[in-house]
Amino acid sequence: MSSTQIRARRERAAWQTIDSGQLLLIATAGLFVIVAITEVAAAGLRQPNVAIIFGVLIALGELFRMVMPGNREVAPIASAGAMGYALLVGIGPEGAPPDAPLGVVPAEHSPLQVVAVTSVGMLVGSLPHVLVGRSPRPDAMARRLFTVAIVALCFRPMLSLGLPWQLLLAVMGLVVVLSCFTDVLIAAMIRAEAVRARFGIALRDEIDAKMALCAATSATAMLIAVATTAMGEAALLIFTVPILVTQFAFRRYAGIRATYLQTVRALSRVTEVGGYVETGHSRRVSRLSVAMGRELGMSEEELLELEYAALMHDIGQLSLGDPIPGGATVLASPAEQRRIAELGAEVIKQTGVLDRVAHIVQLSSHPYRTGPETFGGPGEDERPAPAPPLAGRIIKVANAYDDLVGDSADRDRGAAVLERLRLDSAAEYDPTVVEALSRVVDRRPRP
Repeated sequence: MSSTQIRARRERAAWQTIDSGQLLLIATAGLFVIVAITEVAAAGLRQPNVAIIFGVLIALGELFRMVMPGNREVAPIASAGAMGYALLVGIGPEGAPPDAPLGVVPAEHSPLQVVAVTSVGMLVGSLPHVLVGRSPRPDAMARRLFTVAIVALCFRPMLSLGLPWQLLLAVMGLVVVLSCFTDVLIAAMIRAEAVRARFGIALRDEIDAKMALCAATSATAMLIAVATTAMGEAALLIFTVPILVTQFAFRRYAGIRATYLQTVRALSRVTEVGGYVETGHSRRVSRLSVAMGRELGMSEEELLELEYAALMHDIGQLSLGDPIPGGATVLASPAEQRRIAELGAEVIKQTGVLDRVAHIVQLSSHPYRTGPETFGGPGEDERPAPAPPLAGRIIKVANAYDDLVGDSADRDRGAAVLERLRLDSAAEYDPTVVEALSRVVDRRPRP
């Protein structure tokens, strides 16, 4: 295959990762930019000194953008600066004409100028990332630009009504709340389509993940707009500090989450390197489990715990003197399966921060329907076994499927294993989880 064909295939694959919702968003934002730049080019840039200052702030914010958990690209400083420019009423009292409203130099820029300045600032701030091979996500940039456009289009026409300052503040608050809601709604729609999650679940995840940062960004934008109106351009430097501190805190949090996941993935490979399980078993079980959990409506936080537990579900096999052939715990006795799970849970508990993950692993070997469980002999220590949580039931099904199918792409073999799991769903496997696995497997591309 020639280099040209390889490059063409990669380009097609890259475009195929962009779903229809993302394409619509990017096209809409692109249309906004074209119209805005055309209007500014025709009418001229109003108050260029102010536009340049805010454009530089937006560019710096894009330069220092970050990726939050869930692969969410955000640029809080850029968003705060752009919304602050959209909400700007005036530029300080110095040089204001006697009849100026509110005693300040009025901000004369139009909503389309806000879009134009924001788009240019985002482009300039993204260039260093592009030069080092870290291209920004088009959908994330389009969503940020679209949110700023909504703020500008809703708020700037209000300035011509001559509203009192108190009422303008109330309008600012309503507009930024609307922008936050719009941003979360669009992000949830795109995420639901991208990861095949239900919209309600995706919306809840976006609210949990972004509302704190959205509130901080919106508050900073209002602060920048009010302070610049009262004090002039110098207020930008002073009142950007709070969002800088917030961004630093979110960056540390995201870094800790990424480190946890990298550590767990490395730990999961110990059983493969030691020959206790087949190569790739933990990663395959993890991918299946997360897909099934998403199919069953689990939240993002629950999916993260599920991924951790699925990656480490076989860590207890390190205690075995003689490895199970092929690492297939589904072929071991129920007592041996429980012992492996309990030993694995003890290992995970040693981290001190993954107790819930350890609980999932410990119960992942238990049957779906519990009854009197013979932990001892009859009449000795006979007691009901604890019911496994949903995450544990998912791992049990995913592990059994991969133990029997492995990395085979034979659909007939997969169908036979699914039928076997269905036959055992009266007590051993949760039938709801088995059907979720069936749907996940059916969506896999054919070899």
